[in-house]
Amino acid sequence: MQVFVTQSSDHETLSLADLGWSAYFDNQLEPGEDSLARMRVATVHRARLTAESTVGPVKLNLPGQANTADYAVGDWVLVDPATSMPVRRLDRKTTLQRRTEGGQAPQLIAANVDTLFIVSSCNDDLNPARLERYLALANEAGTTPVIILTKADQVADVRPWRDQVAGLQRGLDVITLNATAPDAALSLARWCATGQTVALVGSSGVGKSSLLNTLAAKSPEEAQLTGSIREADAKGRHTTTSRSLHRIVGGGWVIDTPGIRTLHASDLSTGLDLLFAEITELAPECRFRDCTHAHEPGCAVRQAVLAGRIDPERLDRWRKLVEENRSNTPVQSGPRGNKTTRDRSKRY
Repeated sequence: MQVFVTQSSDHETLSLADLGWSAYFDNQLEPGEDSLARMRVATVHRARLTAESTVGPVKLNLPGQANTADYAVGDWVLVDPATSMPVRRLDRKTTLQRRTEGGQAPQLIAANVDTLFIVSSCNDDLNPARLERYLALANEAGTTPVIILTKADQVADVRPWRDQVAGLQRGLDVITLNATAPDAALSLARWCATGQTVALVGSSGVGKSSLLNTLAAKSPEEAQLTGSIREADAKGRHTTTSRSLHRIVGGGWVIDTPGIRTLHASDLSTGLDLLFAEITELAPECRFRDCTHAHEPGCAVRQAVLAGRIDPERLDRWRKLVEENRSNTPVQSGPRGNKTTRDRSKRY
């Protein structure tokens, strides 16, 4: 099998399982596709793609009408080994995506991610409401969310920072660490084993690039650029400008993403239900099926708030996200077989 590899011949040979291949993808193969190479998209640029193969990195050749926006880092593609041209993209096991303001279609963030590392830091940048948006994104995609609080070495006690986020979702893992310390990789090892894929998301300047360099044991020459947080307002600077796939020393893969300044709630259903499980579970006990938990009589959720079982600020944030999600999620309208997509936020 001929494959155009952009690295020297002494590159480590990997198995498909090392790259994250599983029975989920194997079951999608069709008769006659055994001769096609199975590769994983490593970078997506405006006019080109690169991929990881079992024998090393590959620059993919795209057909004339291909659109790189249809691919996400982490995708599995079947490639013609003679031309290095993708023949078919396999269905994704998980898809991380967001809808940008004014965008017609969701923007792809990453694909086939097992665990989403939601990175924040032990300083004024920590914002529970923003973290809830990332948690809803992870829940909707079907990935396992883990909150990582960096800069733990710069505070006297990490407990106040952990306490702010530990209760944001049931069963949520919260890890505090110094992103540049060698033992940071050990703290995250259970999610980074061979064949596993994690993605890093969060605001700029919270330590995503530093954590990537640690997880991937990047040499100074290979290291991602890092940027500090401004002391005045704890806001960060963008250092990562594109998404990319990197090998983790423990055998897994990490997808780095640019800092996200704004994450709109949209296209969410189960994501919000899992995030606000304490509200979701009580809702069927309300007198009215369409209860907004704001003013209706017989509201079980409001009774739980008065009894101290539900944080009133959580209920306020739930209400805001539900309304935002409803406004930002397009709906299908029209007769069967001729439905069109309509933006709820626009008047017609």
